[in-house]
Amino acid sequence: MFENIKKDILGKNYDLSIAFVPENKSRELNKKYRNKNKATNILSFPLSKNMGEIVLCPAVIKKEAKKFGRTPDQLLNFLVIHGMLHLKGYEHSSTMEALEKKYDQKYFSGDRCRLDDDTSRGWGISKRRKKS
Repeated sequence: MFENIKKDILGKNYDLSIAFVPENKSRELNKKYRNKNKATNILSFPLSKNMGEIVLCPAVIKKEAKKFGRTPDQLLNFLVIHGMLHLKGYEHSSTMEALEKKYDQKYFSGDRCRLDDDTSRGWGISKRRKKS
């Protein structure tokens, strides 16, 4: 489902894994890598120049979807784009927001979620995680 987006944002040769984890695992990873003791909807881990991992927590996404006026699937789609942009090296900015909008419209007909107003949640991270 996300292969074309991955090729578009990260390139054909980028090795991306997407993992879905329960809240307790999301909390554990968020605490370990961001020092935040709460589950989060997404974490992005650049592992090398051409390899990264996105970790999503469906339970948190489901809880937050209504807050953003979206279905869980719409929020998930947006977060995958958001995470890929972090893996590409983008930080929260107007440039990143414009790219999120571009890819959201291109692939999902503009199911735009405005998450950038709440940077305290940390929608993605840039700290490296050791390979398992």
